Amino acid sequence: MRTIKLTIEYDGTHYSGWQVQPNGLAIQQVIEEALERLLGERVRLRSSGRTDAGVHARGMAAAFATHRDIPLRAFVEGTNRFLPDDIAILDAGEVRPGFKPIGDALAKHYRYTIRISQVRSPLHRFHAWHVKEKLDLNAMEEALAAFAGRHDFAAFRASNCVSKTTVRRIDSVTQSREDGFIFIDVVGEGFLKNMIRIMVGTVVDVGKGRFAPDHIAWLLQNRDRRKAGVTAPACGLCLMKVFYPHDTGSE
Repeated sequence: MRTIKLTIEYDGTHYSGWQVQPNGLAIQQVIEEALERLLGERVRLRSSGRTDAGVHARGMAAAFATHRDIPLRAFVEGTNRFLPDDIAILDAGEVRPGFKPIGDALAKHYRYTIRISQVRSPLHRFHAWHVKEKLDLNAMEEALAAFAGRHDFAAFRASNCVSKTTVRRIDSVTQSREDGFIFIDVVGEGFLKNMIRIMVGTVVDVGKGRFAPDHIAWLLQNRDRRKAGVTAPACGLCLMKVFYPHDTGSE
């Protein structure tokens, strides 16, 4: 039995999210069906996490077990033949037995994209949050710095989040700007449901002058979701990469 790890890119606009569910077409379901057509056997993908409806990925990691003895390139080229244009396998590698896409992950890198413009962009409507107001980038950068470290993120999770603990480690948070776009890059060990989107929504409210930069530290201390900002739209969020120890056979 072989364990194969896939690196997957997808545009999540037209899907109900990563995970298979009763109502709506999930990305996991589409890939599993493509693999079944390729391999002639049913497989179950175990992923490095879930992305919600409308969220994208450049480096989702997922693994499955198979008896088929085919070259690694066949898992890429063969599966892609059966996938729609908005999903693609970028890479396939064989990893050690017992590899756990979630449990073995060291960290994940997410990027949130904001487009600052008075006029909406039809070309970017599915991949960036359109904000018309001028934002104070210095205040936003000061606010973002408060997220680094290990904190209780209870104020930055969805009301239906079922995680048993709200403490998470954030390794780095950076902000950059290019050609009318603001990119917020977050690297951390794991994230609560909607956590990054609420972080971004709150920081944008700082940029608009609704909150002072030190409001982030207050929220982390007081854990009150009602005092945080809006949940930023799903379209701006993208899973860039999942980091693993070298002994898994992965990056």
